[in-house]
Amino acid sequence: MINNPAVVVIDMLNDFVTGKLEVKRTKYIIPNLKRLVEAARSKGVPVIYSNDAHYPQDVEVTRKWGNHAIKGTEGAHVIPELEPAKGDYVVEKRTYSGFYETGLDPLLRSLYKGEGAKTVILGGLHTHMCVRHTAADAFFRGYRIIVAKDGVEAFTLKDHEEGLKYLENVYNAKIMLVNEIIKEFK
Repeated sequence: MINNPAVVVIDMLNDFVTGKLEVKRTKYIIPNLKRLVEAARSKGVPVIYSNDAHYPQDVEVTRKWGNHAIKGTEGAHVIPELEPAKGDYVVEKRTYSGFYETGLDPLLRSLYKGEGAKTVILGGLHTHMCVRHTAADAFFRGYRIIVAKDGVEAFTLKDHEEGLKYLENVYNAKIMLVNEIIKEFK
């Protein structure tokens, strides 16, 4: 059983799935993430969307990747298949980590009637970048980390596989299939 979990869906946005920085491999994880968030909602597990919402002047990111997921544009919206539902949370971010200068940590600590989330279940994009940096900050804050192996992806299989190994070896992330995670929900 997973202790006080929260599902964090990272950057499942139009610009990454079908737009400017399209990850063709994403099509394989969409049904898995959909099952994960629906199961979480049905069991009362909080679902949080950690989404890029850049300003064009975010040079640390846009200089590297060009303008993408610009706040207020269609490219910055969650894809229709995974649209946030009533009761879900959306936390905007402007860098790779879902924690860096966002309200994610206070939100997680306020869940479960103030007892706080103890485990973050990460899914989305990109295994070796935004998932990795979000996992790092979760690790540094004392959260247990689970990564949905079939619910994360990257530009290439190599990036994805190396990202998973890094998450497991460095941040002690437990790598699990979505169906395994769902079975652990109370």
